[in-house]
Amino acid sequence: MTAKTTLKRAGRREWLSLIVLTLAVVLLAVDGTVLVLAIPALTADLLPTATQVLWAGDIYSFMLAGLLVTMGNLADRIGRKKLLLIGSVGFGLTSVAAAFAPNPEVLILTRALLGVFGATIMPSTLSILRNMFEDPRQRASAIAVWAAGATGGAAVGPLVGGALLENFWWGSAFLINVPVMILVVVCGILLLPESRNPAGQRIDMASAVLSVATIIPIVYAIKHAASDGIGLSVAVTAVIGLVAGVMFLRRQRRLEHPLVDISLFRVPAFAGAVAAETIAVFAFIGLLFFFSQYLQLVRGLSPLQAGLVELPATIASMLVIAIAAAVLTRLGRGRAIAVSMIVSASGLALLAVAEHTPGYWLLCAALSICGLGAGLSMTLSTDAVVGAVPKERAGAASSVSETAYELGVALGIAVLGSLHNVLYRTHLDLPAGLPDQVRSAFHDSLATGAAIAAQTGDQLAAIMEAAKDAFTESMQVTSLVAAALLLVASAVAWRLIPSTKEVDPPHDRHH
Repeated sequence: MTAKTTLKRAGRREWLSLIVLTLAVVLLAVDGTVLVLAIPALTADLLPTATQVLWAGDIYSFMLAGLLVTMGNLADRIGRKKLLLIGSVGFGLTSVAAAFAPNPEVLILTRALLGVFGATIMPSTLSILRNMFEDPRQRASAIAVWAAGATGGAAVGPLVGGALLENFWWGSAFLINVPVMILVVVCGILLLPESRNPAGQRIDMASAVLSVATIIPIVYAIKHAASDGIGLSVAVTAVIGLVAGVMFLRRQRRLEHPLVDISLFRVPAFAGAVAAETIAVFAFIGLLFFFSQYLQLVRGLSPLQAGLVELPATIASMLVIAIAAAVLTRLGRGRAIAVSMIVSASGLALLAVAEHTPGYWLLCAALSICGLGAGLSMTLSTDAVVGAVPKERAGAASSVSETAYELGVALGIAVLGSLHNVLYRTHLDLPAGLPDQVRSAFHDSLATGAAIAAQTGDQLAAIMEAAKDAFTESMQVTSLVAAALLLVASAVAWRLIPSTKEVDPPHDRHH
């Protein structure tokens, strides 16, 4: 159906450019979850603590989330294509450094740098996309493909990691970034148009610093409160983060050209979509981080086998492109997002049952339901955020949407990961008389305990079984907590996001 519009319609070059942008987003999403399958091998090689494992997993997303808004403004100023290409080169080089990290500290540092360079890539992709696709219906399709890249990439990360770890050492999970980034750079130079905001203003560095000073201390406090209890360091970092957050918000209200337009949150549809998107990603990615460890350490699967078990979630999240418009037409925007989150919640509840059930069919069915719901909510929430504001404010809306996604990833790993650790230790029942080294290893994490057990043969077989039971029970509770959070998010979406039924696919109503 041809749109009745005088806006320029995208041609072959624009659709080829979309493939390049989506490839970059897929790689960033893969890098957020590819580490999960490498954790057992990485733990055996580098011997990190449980806290270091969490930091290696989520520092990438912390830095990405903290810098997205700043880099989005920088892209508007110096050129979106230019910043995307600079970030892609830096991302590739840092991936090499991460692959050969000699200890946990260097691994965490390189993961942080990957987050910095990732932050230069992510906001440019959606901004360039909006610039290329002026026709609202074509842009709706492009956003659906972009969103599928983000959700599908996060889900395909474990499969990529599994295929690599089956044949190579854990560092190969990072080296895979290099050829992909080379492809993005070469095709980006040839295909992508350059665009910038002609009225681009100087970036307020104080706001940039405050945005990072808000996110990282607060997440640090959440992590350590869950794992170690509320101590002085937790209290101090929480206060630092909250104070920085208040200062950031006040500064944004005073600035003529703020990093984040706070007034956008006065639009109920915008605020509801951002909240729903954050919670949905929080639940899906946070659980995925520990599910891959469950498949390897409890079910005894190889990395590749674990990735294949998770493949249904990837396929389901990509099928969303075919059904998003139909669901939206039948239910309306707000209700469609709410229903997609209820679907995800039901998948997580089924997953809790499947984790104590023999075989893999129920696990695969639960993951398919989770992937379908997460992919649909991500696509519709992104479109709702962009569609809730006039075109001239769409750049600010896009950066907030991307920040919500990455913050959801970071907080999901931190909060659900820390909750899982606490529950694991609570359920763990170790016999008296164990050597301190063994007790400490199993108390730290199942991965660390498994590494110790592998060195001692069958002597710790009974203890390993007890630890596996504790890990599984913790996974079940965490799955149900994530499901409950999704139900809360669905209620938010149902109440705040308008549900006017649309005949056409999602589009920007302000055109």
